[in-house]
Amino acid sequence: MAAAAIIASAQSCLHDNIPYPYIQANITSISAEGQMGSASIDSTDLVVKFRFPEDANIYSVKITDLSVSPNTEVVGDALAKDKVIDLGEPYKVTLRMYQDYEWTLVSVRDIERYFTVDGQVGSAVIDPEARTVTATVTDRVPLDAVPVLTCKLGPSSSTQTPALAGGDVDFSNPVKVTIENYGHTEEWTVEITQTQSTVFTVRADGWTRVAWIYGQAQEGKDNYIEYRLAGNSEWQRVPDSEVTHSGGDFTARITGLTPNTVYEARAVSGDETGATLMFTTGSALQLPNSNFDDWWQNGKVWNPWLQDATPYWDTGNKGATTLGQSNTVPTDDTCDGTGKAAMLQSKFVGFGSLGKLAAGNIFVGTYVRTEGTNGVLSFGRDFAERPTRLTGYMKYKTSPITSVSKGFESMKGQPDTCIIWCALIDSDEPFEVRTNPNNRQLFNPDDDFVIAYGKYEIGEDVDAYVPFDIALDYKATDRVPKYILVTASASKYGDYFTGANGAVLYLDNFELKYDY
Repeated sequence: MAAAAIIASAQSCLHDNIPYPYIQANITSISAEGQMGSASIDSTDLVVKFRFPEDANIYSVKITDLSVSPNTEVVGDALAKDKVIDLGEPYKVTLRMYQDYEWTLVSVRDIERYFTVDGQVGSAVIDPEARTVTATVTDRVPLDAVPVLTCKLGPSSSTQTPALAGGDVDFSNPVKVTIENYGHTEEWTVEITQTQSTVFTVRADGWTRVAWIYGQAQEGKDNYIEYRLAGNSEWQRVPDSEVTHSGGDFTARITGLTPNTVYEARAVSGDETGATLMFTTGSALQLPNSNFDDWWQNGKVWNPWLQDATPYWDTGNKGATTLGQSNTVPTDDTCDGTGKAAMLQSKFVGFGSLGKLAAGNIFVGTYVRTEGTNGVLSFGRDFAERPTRLTGYMKYKTSPITSVSKGFESMKGQPDTCIIWCALIDSDEPFEVRTNPNNRQLFNPDDDFVIAYGKYEIGEDVDAYVPFDIALDYKATDRVPKYILVTASASKYGDYFTGANGAVLYLDNFELKYDY
């Protein structure tokens, strides 16, 4: 009764001018009919991105499932179940919780587009945003009668007027083309330019032990790339097995280069050569403490760096120790019998409904803070080189999954799976991970800022150390990373508090490779 009186007295002192707590209203899950994979939810920029096949009708999209953070109201019926919305343009939705938050839904279609003409040098430049096409021909091709070989600018289900392909077209002036799809039209502009040259060295992207050289010439010619050390007199032709062709475009992959060295390269077509381009290879940097020998203990928290040293790796131990002990710790059980290794243990910490699964993990970055029983982490350290692989040694003891969260109920009792992954990103700052379901933000390798990604995972016992080799798949060769992310967990779905109490992953001797 005394406690109730105190509560009543406190409530009588409340006034309307007390500020509301800052809690963001978020979309936590959403699905649309016909989408490819899962929708990408960015709770920082308040954007949901759907991917659809090229023939999908994005102008009439049915929302089939929606979840929002607790106490959140969707204003109006903008996202009502089975609501049909137009995603031909960004679609705005307002969520309300203490204040309004405007979310934007967008669609992406991977539409195959191409345009080729007789006598073309290189591939056409197709810009879907500007809706322009530019192709180059030799000056021997008259612009008033250019034979168009192929032309596809819209989805397969669309109609194009004029068709262009299969006839001689007057390109003395740019040609307008109309694309009609599901009752919506787009106007494109197609332009042809002439050149006296028949071969171009387009670009040279020097990595550390690898370089990528891009050339353009006429399709069907003997097109190749050659290179040399800067200042040398002899050119070396890149083997045909290392050259890929796409129409008049060709790309050479040069391997076995020396780090921090200047080279020259050029494109060749028959007896003609393109301009000579210079490039400098990078450094073969390694991750600090990549053998996991360095540790120190601060209270209950084990840290993967020496006391007073600059941290590079971190763990979720600061979160785990709020309810238990560190679950990522050093071990003498190593791959070569020397030094230390990292032992990552997934454990249920706490008691009953007050507890959660704490997945054993280690990552390049910083554990920022604990919010309740949830973690906020910063993934990534400064890094501007372009490795080709991450290698190392691992062993694993799986166990049946004991803890599951919403959406993962069917996994209970199945063997847990460990994961090791590496990514290179060019965002302006490291990636922030949030595990709180109300504003969850997890890494998505398909995000636009991701340059390269690779992973290794296994869901069975590995009783003795074995090597692993993660190949990094690059989206582009000319993008320079700003950060490297490396993460490992004894439970693949630990970010969702799903995994096995007792799963253990051992890691040792990580190494970045720079060649193929």
